[in-house]
Amino acid sequence: MDDLTQIRIGKHMTGIIGLKSALADAVVRCKGMADDQIASVLVQMLSKSNYIETRIKADYAQAFLREYKKHIGEPVAEMLADGVQIKVLGPGCPQCEHLEREVMSAMSETQITAGLEHVRDLAEIGRFGVMGSPALVIDGKVKSVGSVPARKQIKAWLAEAANETKS
Repeated sequence: MDDLTQIRIGKHMTGIIGLKSALADAVVRCKGMADDQIASVLVQMLSKSNYIETRIKADYAQAFLREYKKHIGEPVAEMLADGVQIKVLGPGCPQCEHLEREVMSAMSETQITAGLEHVRDLAEIGRFGVMGSPALVIDGKVKSVGSVPARKQIKAWLAEAANETKS
């Protein structure tokens, strides 16, 4: 099966099929090209296995270029959606899945709207500097590593982050 990677397109997380292999190919194909050319090549490559709506093609191009730059190690300013941003870090083990469900339950109970992403890619997890899984990251801050915190604690962290976002 082709690889599926979740990336932010505009304000939404979207699954992209074949992104990792396209990025690896682009490193060779796009050497010396300008950013807009690289973005165009990536859109062309990834359009073969993903539906890319014409009216938001520029958003896809921008997101693909951002992922390309991350792939080659260039610093990239993350595009943040409005509100609280949550990442569950872990390869998809039962504890990771349990943490994701607990976070969703806490969000529901507190009625706090947040972007939730489960990061399974080991290289991406490594960028957070955590040495265990599952890990919970809220608004870029690592809150827990190696265990599933109590829902009460998750709710407290969510409330704190929501208050900081409003400020």
